[in-house]
Amino acid sequence: MQAQAPTIDAASQPLVSVIIPTFNRAWCLFEAIDSVLAQTYPNYELIIIDDGSTDDTQKRLATRDGFAVISQQNQGVSAARNRGIRASKGELIAFLDSDDLWLPDKLAVQIKFFTQNPGAMICQTQEIWIRNGKRINPKNRHRKASGYFFERSLELCLVSPSAVMVKRELFDKLGHFDEHLPACEDYDLWLRIGANLPIYLVDEPLIVKRGGHADQLSSNPGLDKFRIQSIQKLLEGGELSLEQQTAAINVLQKKCQIFAAGCGKRGKREEMRYYRDLSRKYNPN
Repeated sequence: MQAQAPTIDAASQPLVSVIIPTFNRAWCLFEAIDSVLAQTYPNYELIIIDDGSTDDTQKRLATRDGFAVISQQNQGVSAARNRGIRASKGELIAFLDSDDLWLPDKLAVQIKFFTQNPGAMICQTQEIWIRNGKRINPKNRHRKASGYFFERSLELCLVSPSAVMVKRELFDKLGHFDEHLPACEDYDLWLRIGANLPIYLVDEPLIVKRGGHADQLSSNPGLDKFRIQSIQKLLEGGELSLEQQTAAINVLQKKCQIFAAGCGKRGKREEMRYYRDLSRKYNPN
């Protein structure tokens, strides 16, 4: 679905709560903040959650205004985003990772989408990928879809936190980010949402997604371990349709077999047996 940025009447527009979690990202955080402050949509609040930074993040935040800052001991990105949700006042929530940027019409275009599609609960935009300072084209398997695409999103995350806007009531219905997951917490949430509701796409690139730096969580090896946990939770929840359950089992078994093989190569025999047994659990024959 495409949308163009509308003319804004601030008095009649809903409040959007923008949440930026950050940890030792002073080197890029303020570019992210400036991209929010430059939005053409005026009715937003910006909340920065400093997740226990030990660099000069706090010192630099103290020299700026236009946003609220909440500081907490380091608990991970899920806890930081959830803290922001609880502190927010908007009926719509938008997230921005501290290494990403928004184009100026990002919020305005998504507000227009929700105005034209009042039954929608969540939408995301297309994105521009920058890796190590150079623009790259996403591979076909990363191609974003619109609507119901639960089965396809089991393989890898097809929703970007920086690209979404969500009605806050959705968190009350389906829960928040899982704070027990050190990574793939967004994959986990989007799967829960996608199993129940359509996730719409505004087919316009409105965020700049920057990657390639050493502290990027998605660059860590072994992420399928956490995707497996997410799929297992869904299967044990008993709320998937038969078609969704079949797809989830197939992907879980595939990921377990690959992860078990990797454990075997690294000499982690006990962990290898665990994932082999988990794969067999859903296909005893």
